[in-house]
Amino acid sequence: MKFIFGLALMGLLIAPQSWAQAPSAAEQELVRLEHSWKQAVVNRDASALKRLYAEEYVSTDQEGMVWNKADDIAIDTAGLFRLASYQFDDMKVRLAGNTAVVTGLLTTKGTLNGITIGSASRFTDVFVKRDGRWQCLASQATPISEW
Repeated sequence: MKFIFGLALMGLLIAPQSWAQAPSAAEQELVRLEHSWKQAVVNRDASALKRLYAEEYVSTDQEGMVWNKADDIAIDTAGLFRLASYQFDDMKVRLAGNTAVVTGLLTTKGTLNGITIGSASRFTDVFVKRDGRWQCLASQATPISEW
């Protein structure tokens, strides 16, 4: 009897985790878009970045510098920094109609002036859905200092 009670109790403790809602199609699309975005930076694909960024796009980088669409694309495709790899963690998508906010942890590795560097940052990206596709309006990154 104790064994059956123990199994039932374990089932009740584990079950709420399985009751969580699966990500919506829009949430899944935005997560894929974040990965496509970083891959476009790795590949230095200016045309992909032009489609992704809204005309009024603004980016605030880890040093507090603010960049517009043209500046950000130039930095990512021809600048001194070259992204080699990236990893997302703790990514969350929040939807409000045709607007979405994506937050998470981004760890990157790359080169700056030929020197290997890496960083970790918390990011917030704001998207709007226009003409059937998501475009990024604003992006902000905050560096995570070592503990």
